[in-house]
Amino acid sequence: MDEKFMPTYFEKKQLVLPGELLAEGDYLPGENTYLEENKIYAQRIGLVDLDNKRVNMVALRAFYVPKVGDIVIGTVTEVGFNGWTVNIKSPYTAMLRASDVLSRPFKPQNDELSTVLNAGDLIVAKIATYDRAHDPQLTVGEPGLGKITRGQILNVVPTKIPRVIGRKGSMISMIKQETNCQIILGLNGIVLVTGKTLEDEELAINVIKKIEQESHTSGLTDRITQMLKENKVNVEEP
Repeated sequence: MDEKFMPTYFEKKQLVLPGELLAEGDYLPGENTYLEENKIYAQRIGLVDLDNKRVNMVALRAFYVPKVGDIVIGTVTEVGFNGWTVNIKSPYTAMLRASDVLSRPFKPQNDELSTVLNAGDLIVAKIATYDRAHDPQLTVGEPGLGKITRGQILNVVPTKIPRVIGRKGSMISMIKQETNCQIILGLNGIVLVTGKTLEDEELAINVIKKIEQESHTSGLTDRITQMLKENKVNVEEP
């Protein structure tokens, strides 16, 4: 088949569903895709891409797809000339511009950006801009955003974060109140727990892990309430 007549049915890094037709003709099935009668289909929900003639798909369960306005927690991976590259557990690399962080005028030739944020630093940020043609841009220019200096980090499957939040924020409010912890839920599946004691932080982390593991079961709110109540009794008894 002439290459120009070999159709594909997706745009670069498009979100596709299981069973969706991706390509036909002389293409090769890659990760999370399958071949049937010379046609390639998606095996799982995920982001699809073409590598030469191989159709690959990144399964979405482990990855986060950015949306403007989302709060995320990321790791600085590289210090560049005009800003920082940040890993937000997504197939897309996020960028944080120096001009967004520095309150004074920014001079690339004079400013040593690694003294502000260095590789390995964790930040809480908001997705400022994002579309398929450009990688997401972050901002830390609002209260509560910026470099993380204390607390513990927990990784959660991104699709389980809404369950941790609960209806109208009920679940996360209860966890914060009962554990005396500040909790920032990155919608990319990274959670920051900051408490007055290590015990408080560990309790909050264990509760969030339980929600992640049992999010598909009924009666979860009652079990979480009971877990927090039992801990309170155990703390008060001594």
